[in-house]
Amino acid sequence: MTKAALYTLTIATAIGTGLTPVPCCAYALDAQLDCKSNAHAFIAPLLTDQYIDPKPMRVEANSVNAFRPAHGSNLTAFGFRVYAVLGYKHGDKMFKQGSGQPITDSAYGAVVAGSAEDVETRVREAGSDAVVRQVIPLLLTVIFCNRQ
Repeated sequence: MTKAALYTLTIATAIGTGLTPVPCCAYALDAQLDCKSNAHAFIAPLLTDQYIDPKPMRVEANSVNAFRPAHGSNLTAFGFRVYAVLGYKHGDKMFKQGSGQPITDSAYGAVVAGSAEDVETRVREAGSDAVVRQVIPLLLTVIFCNRQ
């Protein structure tokens, strides 16, 4: 093979490699949002596997911690892109306490991009009894498991 042909092949391979999409798969939270767990069991693996940032982006007065998905983590819940992961477990150092009364002993969930109606349909089809509430009309919806 000539030097020019080898050079052309090398450049073509480099360009082709750069343009090829990196195979990635979404990490689905569907099974964990069956509301049969607790906040620690839901959040700990996401932190360990670096799917969410370890520092909450927000801590509500009721102690619910909102964690941002890590860059490139591609989290989904029932087919919807996850905007934030929520959790709080009383006495668990993984969670910061808010300024008010905690919501409950353990609660967890996710905020997803989608309308409440569409999200509710998919959540119920999956057999989850999670609470589904609209946060921003037609844009963001919360899926929430509140263990009493």
